Amino acid sequence: MGLEEKLPSGFLLSTVESFAGYLRKGSVWPATFGLACCAIEMMATGAGRFDIARFGMEAFRASPRQADLMIVAGRVSQKMAPVLRQVYDQMAEPKWVLAMGVCASSGGMFNNYAVVQGVDHVVPVDIYLPGCPPRPEMLLNAILALHDKIQHTPLGVNRQEAVRAAEQAALAATPTIRMEGLLR
Repeated sequence: MGLEEKLPSGFLLSTVESFAGYLRKGSVWPATFGLACCAIEMMATGAGRFDIARFGMEAFRASPRQADLMIVAGRVSQKMAPVLRQVYDQMAEPKWVLAMGVCASSGGMFNNYAVVQGVDHVVPVDIYLPGCPPRPEMLLNAILALHDKIQHTPLGVNRQEAVRAAEQAALAATPTIRMEGLLR
């Protein structure tokens, strides 16, 4: 039980929240969920040329209990969707999800029965990263945007309410397959 649970909601937490957010953004541990071509670019981001370690993300975690960021890189099949949700549920709070690539974001060119049309139908997504596959520089830019989001995330009861509302809104969104756009 931390300080944020003992104090009333919104009391004296503006400076504590900003300080804690600053510390949390520098210690994000990603869990890999590389499923297709985007996983190669994600691995390149962890290599020496792009050096993701300078942002406090030294090692990709194989265990979801040691990670707080899930990078879903590539298309998600219908059979993989329950596994993805199980891994997400095993992650400790606070947790974030980054949908890497157009296949993870909206199903990409795979508009068929076997591929989930956007990972946001399975787990709530915090950052969408377009591209097929996105370059490592784009992944680093998305991680910096996520760092900004992490730094300004509320703590305690305020965070739980915000997370619950965001997850309900994401899961209640119109499925991509039912959206009508320029190509239909």
